Amino acid sequence: METNPALSGVTIYVDPTCPFAWITSRWLAEVELHTGVEVRRELMSLSVANEGRELDDWYRDYNDGAWRPARVAAALLASAHAGRWTEFYETFGQRRHVGGLRDDARNVALTLDELRLPVELTGAAEDSSWDDDLRARTKAATAPLTDDGGTPIVHVGDRGFFGPVLTAVPRGDDAVRLWHAVSTLATIPSFSELKGARGEHLQTD
Repeated sequence: METNPALSGVTIYVDPTCPFAWITSRWLAEVELHTGVEVRRELMSLSVANEGRELDDWYRDYNDGAWRPARVAAALLASAHAGRWTEFYETFGQRRHVGGLRDDARNVALTLDELRLPVELTGAAEDSSWDDDLRARTKAATAPLTDDGGTPIVHVGDRGFFGPVLTAVPRGDDAVRLWHAVSTLATIPSFSELKGARGEHLQTD
């Protein structure tokens, strides 16, 4: 009998500025709480995922800005404080996606200060030498996909998917039911994609 990939845990790849990645990561935190499934959180870059793509002007500006917090995260992961990455992501994300702080430079500074992480990490935001690291991390995230995806990307067992893309955080039983559905679909080798209409309003808390 094939092993259920839920037993081997799940990895979510996130970009710090992406609200959809934030919502999916909050869903998986609920899954972790109610099922005991181990969830790993890894860094990828939305800016890398969209390199070379034709984008609307507003979304190009968004992607240009997204490099900076991702570079800081990459520098953190390369430092002696790599084990604080999840704290950094969740603290930065709470301010940005729930609190509405869109000044990423200020958010990074506040997050580093709150977590008592080295202030020198802020310098990575403008240091493009971290971009190759972000490309490598994004390549690892997208490796199981036949097409490049955006964020989030979720690996369940040896399968990888773009999404699930959610507009609100499922809680409690709803979170667990969605997990059972996703982990079941991951056991079907021929399953590739499922997509529906998406509302514009996101509930990130």
